[in-house]
This record gives sequence, C-alpha cells and structure tokens, in this order.
Amino acid sequence: MGVIHEIPLAEDTVHGYFSAALPPVLTVNPADSVRFRSLNAGWRREPDREHFERDRELHAGHALTGPIEVRGAAAGQTLVVGIDEVTPGDWGVTFGDGEAFHWASDGDAWRSEDATVEPAPFLGVIGMPPPEPGIHSTIPPRRSGGNIDCKLLVAGTTLFLPVPVDGALLSLGDGHGAQGDGEVSGTAIECPLESAQVTLELTDLELRMPIARTADSWVAFGFDVDLDVAAELALETMLDLMERNLGVTRKRALALASVVVDLHVTQIVNESKGVHAVLRDGSIR
Repeated sequence: MGVIHEIPLAEDTVHGYFSAALPPVLTVNPADSVRFRSLNAGWRREPDREHFERDRELHAGHALTGPIEVRGAAAGQTLVVGIDEVTPGDWGVTFGDGEAFHWASDGDAWRSEDATVEPAPFLGVIGMPPPEPGIHSTIPPRRSGGNIDCKLLVAGTTLFLPVPVDGALLSLGDGHGAQGDGEVSGTAIECPLESAQVTLELTDLELRMPIARTADSWVAFGFDVDLDVAAELALETMLDLMERNLGVTRKRALALASVVVDLHVTQIVNESKGVHAVLRDGSIR
C-alpha cells in the first residue's frame, strides 16, 4: 500500500493551462494516493468571487490542481488513475445560453428552483500535457486525457491514460455535481470539490485512446473535432480491448460489438468532441 499525500489549495498548486514545462507541485511513487480540494472550473470556491488573482491570459482555462509527477513514468507507458473519492461542495452553477442557473446541495440531491437532480459527482478534467512545447488549452480532451467530461468517471472508477511525457505530470479539477451525456450547454453542475482522492499506478498496457473500468463495465474513449472520427476511435479502442480480453479475432470483436456495445456522445462542446463505447459485464455469456 502506498503513501497518501495531500496537495494544499494554494496559488502555487493551481494552474489554468497544460504545459510539459510546468514544474510539478508533488512527486509520488506508483501506488501512492493524492488528496486535494478543488476550485470550480471558473476558479471559485464561493459563488460570488474568484478565489485567487491570476494572469487571465496565461491561466485562461479550468482551475487545475498539479502537476503531479509519478516517479518512473515514461512516455509510452499508461497511467492508471484510480478515482477513490469525489466530494462536491454545497453549491454549483449551470449556464444556459449565457444565463446562470444556481444549484444547492444537501448531499442527497441538487436543487435549483423547481428542479431536483440526483448527485453523481466526478472530475471533468483528468489529464497530462501534450509532449509538444508551449502552452496548451485545458478545453479539449486529448489522447493523454484532459477535459474528458464523462459522467461515468465517478468514485470507484479507474481511468487508463497513455503517458505523453516522462514523469506523467498529471493535473486534475473541474468538479461536476452531475451531468448528462453531451453536456449540451457547455456546462454541467459546475462545483468546487471539498475533497477528492486518486491513486496512481503505472502499466505497460498499450492503448490507442483512453479506457476506463467502472463498477460494471469497460469504457473506451474517442476524441476528435469530427464526431464521426471520435466515434470511430472509441469503437476501434473498444475492439482492441475486446480482442485482448476475450481472445477473439478483430472481425469477431466487431460482430459482437454490433450486438452488445453502446456508443454514447460524451460531450459536443469542448472543441474536440467525445464518444465513449460501453461494454457491460455479463452482456456476453
């Protein structure tokens, strides 16, 4: 069992862009866990003001905690992110065509005017920087993760991300209290996180695109500015997984996928669109 580290919520542990040149705020060993608190995507801990002063041109994206360096991580490996806990704050906001709709949570439900929604909190952003030099936006999801915005990535789920740079340099944030597939307004219930914890491991598993293991299914992702290409990438990644896990040919995997795999639109609002393919346990007996 690894060590549990804690990252304090401070100006020097929060950033709003991805870059391989950004120095890590913490270095951990594989099997270690990291606990942290998080601002919402708009850099707020309270609804009415931003928590930190920032260079808005440089830190233009989501308020992210990190980067976290993983000792021994090398480009080409896969980072295994076990999502242990995601505990939201008691307020959130969703925008509909520029108008803010506010939510309050008592822990059992989110409420906004006459609407009540079941909580399903998750981290919208879990990712590493591209290997190319320079400053990179936090908005699009990439092969190395980022703004995935998948509502299935709740506590108890494990996310597998291809490592793009030595050390991994993982950043996390963008708390969501609940979200529908598509995230059609561009926002979920955007909320700060009172606490979150992830456990980090490394594997040599080769991945076309990220995959995840939920309590009852395998999930494969695809990201691209073209939704058709994103769907193709999600499917091809799922077929890779089925070939490996089921020991079947590619053609057999495709035939089975056509019968039991569901394709969902993860989000259509983050520049690169997302599709996730889902293979539920017990669907093939």
